[in-house]
Amino acid sequence: AVVSTQSTGTIARDLGGKCENSSFKRLALAILQGTRNESPAVDEHLAEQDARELYRAGVNRFGTDNPVFNHLLAARSYGHLKVVFAKYRVEAYEDIGESIRSEMMGESQEIYLLIVDMIRKPTAYFAETLLRIMKGVGTDDEELSRIIVWRSEIDLVEIKEEFCRISDKTLSEYIKSDTSGDFRSLLLATVK
Repeated sequence: AVVSTQSTGTIARDLGGKCENSSFKRLALAILQGTRNESPAVDEHLAEQDARELYRAGVNRFGTDNPVFNHLLAARSYGHLKVVFAKYRVEAYEDIGESIRSEMMGESQEIYLLIVDMIRKPTAYFAETLLRIMKGVGTDDEELSRIIVWRSEIDLVEIKEEFCRISDKTLSEYIKSDTSGDFRSLLLATVK
């Protein structure tokens, strides 16, 4: 979905006032431009070029050229990026995640790794996020409902399977113990 220029301007002002990490701010704005190619087709030649470009922007130079990472992560389809990450491993002799860990630090590192994880295996990403927000004291009800409703018609079945793999209880069992009332009933009906 494309965000209107007026909305983007408001978001940019909000990010400018609330976000100290300029790298994250630029990445968020690039994603909000809505220029991601959603085509399922993958151009192998372009994927090789993109892998080389990521390599040159990170491991193969002093410092990291974040605009290159931002552009590719915001503009390329998830399918294309999965191929780029595989080709990157051949180009750089290491995984893109390893490169991000060695080249970046702090919030930038964390943000890029989250995006890479989300692109690689969204079901694992969401299962881990659901476990994190429900484990321990308190549950982030807003985040819980957002993920379950958003993914309910996409890959919730696979997320539930992954959740069982990484947890000692099922997603439904966590929901039963961490929520109550109509909210619990609605989530359980969605997760069924």
